[in-house]
Amino acid sequence: MKALRIPALLLALLLAACAAENGQQLAATFDTGVQAYDSGDHAKAYKIWSAIADQDIAAMRNVAMMLRKGDGVAKDPAAAEDMYRRAAEAGLPTAQADLADMLLKGEAGPPNPKAALPLLVAAAAANHPVAQYELGRMYETGREGLVPQNLDTARQLYAAAASHGMKDAAEKSRQLGPPAPSPTPTIATP
Repeated sequence: MKALRIPALLLALLLAACAAENGQQLAATFDTGVQAYDSGDHAKAYKIWSAIADQDIAAMRNVAMMLRKGDGVAKDPAAAEDMYRRAAEAGLPTAQADLADMLLKGEAGPPNPKAALPLLVAAAAANHPVAQYELGRMYETGREGLVPQNLDTARQLYAAAASHGMKDAAEKSRQLGPPAPSPTPTIATP
């Protein structure tokens, strides 16, 4: 039995070393894409990030952003939405907020605030200021019955977004007044 344990341990260590090396290579490749993007070669950045998008959710989100804007690649809202969805499902708050924004604006089809709501809730919970602001807007108006109109929750969300420097949220906070003291916003889950 001991003879089997040692090879299994060696195999586990070997796999862990390979994973660390692959993680380092992936990070280096991602950074090469950042350098290309920052130097203005957006087509090259898109190509680099596309090559690793299946392995790196930040690259996936960057590819989606570029497809959404037509930045370094032909504009393709449907492909951007699909790529954002994959990154959002993997738990990336920026992708959740970006996909929600696309859905609210109807960039790849009719506006769909119902589909945007759970994405906004998840990204707002992760302290994403744009998601906090957009979710605050939903609570301020009780948008389409998706959430109850709740000015206290809207105030809390606006204050949270404003604390990250979001000017529109600061203006909404000024207009509605400060939130009532409470431990956390009460956000209904869809």
